[in-house]
Amino acid sequence: FNSLGIPMSASLSAIENMDTAQRELLVRHQDHGVAIVQLNRPEATNALSLSLQAALSRTFAELSADASVRCIVLTGGDKVFAAGGDIKSMNSCGPIEIMKRHTERVWAPIEKCPKPIIAAVCGYAFGGGAELAMHCDIIIAGRGASFAQPEIRIGIMPGIGGTQRLVRAVGKFQAMRILLTGKPVSAEEAYAMGLVSLVCADDQVIPEALKMAKLIANMPPLAVEQIKEVVIAGMDASLDAALMLERKANQILFATRDQKEGMNAFIEKRQPVFKGE
Repeated sequence: FNSLGIPMSASLSAIENMDTAQRELLVRHQDHGVAIVQLNRPEATNALSLSLQAALSRTFAELSADASVRCIVLTGGDKVFAAGGDIKSMNSCGPIEIMKRHTERVWAPIEKCPKPIIAAVCGYAFGGGAELAMHCDIIIAGRGASFAQPEIRIGIMPGIGGTQRLVRAVGKFQAMRILLTGKPVSAEEAYAMGLVSLVCADDQVIPEALKMAKLIANMPPLAVEQIKEVVIAGMDASLDAALMLERKANQILFATRDQKEGMNAFIEKRQPVFKGE
């Protein structure tokens, strides 16, 4: 078993019988409502091929609809997160072919996932890899991790939210430096500018992500979902509108059984049991 608990001793014939998408993306369900999604193209530093992107899209659509899943950890393993898009597949493309790929539709299930997503980043998160991490809600990075948007170096620019999510995370001046130079920033730099939630030793990234995921998965699911929805919706709204969204969501939660369970457990000095009801 590897650090994610995924068997390393699977028979060669079983692996060969998997289709490309299954080989490129590994999914494991743990106890306590935690799902682990691992990019698995080590021979290509987890470059985001079209088949891998399609697998991510399908997987996140399925996890979003799975009531047993309360939190998701997204990782590339303990060596590299994702070193960008698949340049070879784009090299001969024209603008219409790129447009027809409709990446906004492919990535929508990740963007719209109601469950919290924790990115566990070891090694490179470059280009599309950095954009994938920014689709998540929390980013835990190893000290050896680095982040970059190097698209400008090959004559293009980020196309999966890299300019817009980055500027919202770190502000105009840091975003411009990263986008216009294409140079990577370390995990510590990324943490200082607000792009990363937590930095830890490289060998603790996945354990820390799983620990945090378990903690979040034990929280009341409806409150978790409402918090994520309100935070994201409120980011681009006026303060008055965002505060209204917050009030309404808070009021709705008083209709849940989990609210009664949580408050009663607090008063009775016991651990609550949340059921998402």
